[in-house]
Amino acid sequence: MLLLQLALVAIIQGLTEFLPISSSAHLILLHHLTTLPDQGQTIDIAVHFGTLIAVITYFREDSKKVWFGLIKLLQGNVLNADSFTALCLIVATIPAVIFGLAIKLLGYDILMRDSILLIGITMTGFGFFLWWSDSKGKQTTDETNVSWSLKNSFKIGCWQALALIPGTSRSGITISAARLLGYGREEAVNISMLLSIPVIIAATAVSIMDNYLNATEIDFQVILIALIFSFSAAYLAIAMMLKFLKTLRFLPYIIYRIVLGIALIFWTVI
Repeated sequence: MLLLQLALVAIIQGLTEFLPISSSAHLILLHHLTTLPDQGQTIDIAVHFGTLIAVITYFREDSKKVWFGLIKLLQGNVLNADSFTALCLIVATIPAVIFGLAIKLLGYDILMRDSILLIGITMTGFGFFLWWSDSKGKQTTDETNVSWSLKNSFKIGCWQALALIPGTSRSGITISAARLLGYGREEAVNISMLLSIPVIIAATAVSIMDNYLNATEIDFQVILIALIFSFSAAYLAIAMMLKFLKTLRFLPYIIYRIVLGIALIFWTVI
């Protein structure tokens, strides 16, 4: 794989994984709009792992609590605050896992990846949904402590499952859901980032399994380069979104989604 393509795929994945603009849609568009070949399962693993390291590093204190909470949860302690947080993250991940397995077994995942019109519709529709949910949610932005509940976690998890449809955006739909449930902007982003950890782990595990079953050759130098690029881009994207959250809110991403979505719809229809 050419270094340029490798860097391009890794940077696109890193930048779009946590911004509410859909990483899957941008990677699909990359292959449709260019002559670049598919990057393969090995690169998918590397770029996903890079984004995972980025979110864990940026939210290291919260991530540390989740990992310790998971250990306590496995020991049967659900009364501890950290273990309860870990439990809520697991509950929120279950709908996406079930929905993901269903569409994969039915073959709908391949069909959805081939539809530029679908991406245009979801980019536009969920762009308006992000704007509407944010305008309906709390207008204060000084919340820093995330309050978890199993009920809200499951609701957000059901919304998160829709992110398997290209163009929806996992971060966008979870932020929208959290805003509708009454969480402030910072809380909603924090929830979205933490929810990405088990989802990315699950996606990486699936890619590793496919890679193993297909006996794909592994180039560790390529993996390292992809990991570094995706980590750097993802870390920058998280920092950028949080820095401009209080002033620009989600407006730049909403405008981008709607403009790109409408352009894709016109491109496929006309």
